[in-house]
Amino acid sequence: MTATGTYTPRPGAAPLSRMIGTQAALETKMLLRNGEQLLLTVVIPTLLLVLFSTVDIVDTGAGEAVDFLAPGILALAVMSTAFTGQAIATGFERRYGVLKRLASSPLPRWGLMTAKTLSVLVTEILQVLLLTVIAFALGWDPHGSPVAVVLLLVLGTAAFSGLGLLMAGTLKAEATLAAANLVFLLLLVGGGVIVPLEKFPAGAQDVLGLLPVSALSDGLRDVLQHGAGTPWGDLVILAVWAVVGLAAAGRFFRWE
Repeated sequence: MTATGTYTPRPGAAPLSRMIGTQAALETKMLLRNGEQLLLTVVIPTLLLVLFSTVDIVDTGAGEAVDFLAPGILALAVMSTAFTGQAIATGFERRYGVLKRLASSPLPRWGLMTAKTLSVLVTEILQVLLLTVIAFALGWDPHGSPVAVVLLLVLGTAAFSGLGLLMAGTLKAEATLAAANLVFLLLLVGGGVIVPLEKFPAGAQDVLGLLPVSALSDGLRDVLQHGAGTPWGDLVILAVWAVVGLAAAGRFFRWE
């Protein structure tokens, strides 16, 4: 306020933390209001968990089926949000020029990517809470260290986010839509989510075990089903995918 009692405007951008938080909240609301995204991130994992836990379709080995399936479905939930959902949404935002307009706003590009990552994390927290409640209702009896679980989920999110952004930033929106859904289906079947990797030929097991969803589901299963310690091998695989995916996305992502 000046000496004469009038107010002097202070034009300028809002604090960076507020801009990122606001954008993250907007991204989360848009995701939760999108029926197709909800089908992918909530409905499909829930139905798979309930169906395969209550109906003897796949031989999951000794013990309760839900003890094998719950960790795999958690891995699937991470993939559906951080990879498939993010790739499709970002691909169409790029096609319609939304990313280009946002890139010209006071929010820096890395801030936009940070907001998208925060939105993914919030969505995953809601997914994990919902699936955990359902799994407990089905008789799930988890074991192991929560710290190891969090490490696996965070690295899995980073790995899938990098791959999803790489796809969205290099392919056309329609190609991203088709490719992301195809990869989702292929990894659902061959990533150790529902069908144990031991059911595949020995040569294929070695290759499939290097996939990010296989490392995430196997790591979660070792901890939550078998009560094992920190699965360093799976963490290393996820870390490599995260570094490669995020680096490639940062290098090749096209905003227009």
